[in-house]
Amino acid sequence: MKKQFIKIVIVVAVFNLFSCTEDFEAINTNSTGQSEITLPDLFKGIYSNIVIAKPEWQYQLQQNLNADLWSGYMATPTGFAGGSNNSTYNLIDGWNDFAWAPTYKNIIAFTDAIERKTKNVQNDFYALSLLLKVQAMHKVTDTFGPAVYSQYGTGVLPVSYDSQEEIYNAMFTDLETAITHLTNKIQSGEPSNLAGVDKTVYAGDMTKWVKFGNSLRLRLAMRITKINPVLAKTEAEKSFAHTIGVITENNEILSLNIPHPVGVISEGWKDIRMSADMESILVGYSDPRLSKYFKESVQFPTEYKGVRTGINIISKSDHQDFSGLSDEIVSKITFMTAAEVYFLRAEGALRGWNMGGISQLLYEEGVKKSFEQHAATNATAYLADNSSVPTNYVDTAPGYAVNNTNAVSTITIEWNDIDTNELKLERIITQKWIACFPDGQEAWSEHRRTGYPKLFPVIKNTSGGIIDSNLGVRRINFPISEVNANAAGVASGVSKLNGPDNGATRLWWDTTGSNF
Repeated sequence: MKKQFIKIVIVVAVFNLFSCTEDFEAINTNSTGQSEITLPDLFKGIYSNIVIAKPEWQYQLQQNLNADLWSGYMATPTGFAGGSNNSTYNLIDGWNDFAWAPTYKNIIAFTDAIERKTKNVQNDFYALSLLLKVQAMHKVTDTFGPAVYSQYGTGVLPVSYDSQEEIYNAMFTDLETAITHLTNKIQSGEPSNLAGVDKTVYAGDMTKWVKFGNSLRLRLAMRITKINPVLAKTEAEKSFAHTIGVITENNEILSLNIPHPVGVISEGWKDIRMSADMESILVGYSDPRLSKYFKESVQFPTEYKGVRTGINIISKSDHQDFSGLSDEIVSKITFMTAAEVYFLRAEGALRGWNMGGISQLLYEEGVKKSFEQHAATNATAYLADNSSVPTNYVDTAPGYAVNNTNAVSTITIEWNDIDTNELKLERIITQKWIACFPDGQEAWSEHRRTGYPKLFPVIKNTSGGIIDSNLGVRRINFPISEVNANAAGVASGVSKLNGPDNGATRLWWDTTGSNF
């Protein structure tokens, strides 16, 4: 953390050497002829670190060997660290630092620099940086809980942590600031200045960025439904009622057209495979998206085979030829889909919020949008299926029958209006879980919040009794690198937890009890 703050001071000092004007070129030009970090460079650094595309091993530690596993999306056939690692609930500090440090060093340092450079000069860039800041930081706080947010960039050590509640309130404020500015700019008829810094498929389209901002606000609002239902409803309805609104079409999906790093991890290294949970649900549903997400097993041709997380791995070769990820699914990095937003609205409608439709129709539209996104067919027939359920899991690798288990859910696909709200929610979240693949961070957060979809428990638990095999990992402990550099700051964060600094302590929004 100390090096990080030194870096900010250096960046800010460079910026302060030059006066700012309202002209984009002037903002990025050093009149003395010396080199300066430009806005495109700063934004490029942000995009490439929300999901670390290169080197791939950093993404493997940033998300793949934590949230991607704990979400039930993927599993590893590799017995890292002697078979005692994140997959068996022994949280390895050297790995988990990558879920923290890159966000501060290569995203928040850059958004802080952009703010100092443009906040009172060219607010288009500041507004975009706020949207990206919230996109990055909600992943950090949903992984660790308390974190550095309001005190970032002060240059003073120790740096105090905000509670997760404080961070969420600040993120809602930052989203409102960004959305309001871009909306006013659109309504004024002025052209966008963002094309030169926007490397996403939006290419500087302010309307799409506003829709993303509202959709992100809706996502965060849903996260706090159990801990602060009044604020959740307010923020969710504000997003939908906004004059520009939320993402509704697949051509509004936010993504980067660069290969997803999990492709190399899957097909290059064979360190990640389809999960047993994915096999149980997608095979049980005869889901047409199965072949869009995964490849057939090399070991068992014509079959889709998943690996169960938290097992005793004797040899990597036993499962490395189970199903890997498809070429399509790893062809780009996706941050937000239209399908997810429809499922968010479906849950909101289930809770009695104004989401522009009834829960059933929004649920069904979410499924249809997911099918359309992946060019899957027969969505209508799929939605009419009232009998298919997740299937039992059989580990077909020789010598691994101990991993076999019955399905843990009997939820069907077709909407049933006489079901309880809890069953309806399980149906919505299960389909949202399918549609959000491969974003394991979002899936893990929603699983912790709702308990859905129901996932297979680990068999091998090496947490030393800290983490419950059935409840799973609730958060990651603060990394040792942060403890060493900002011990008093970490202590302030621990004081704002609901328990000890370990993987069993629930986050602020992760409360027990019914979803309704």
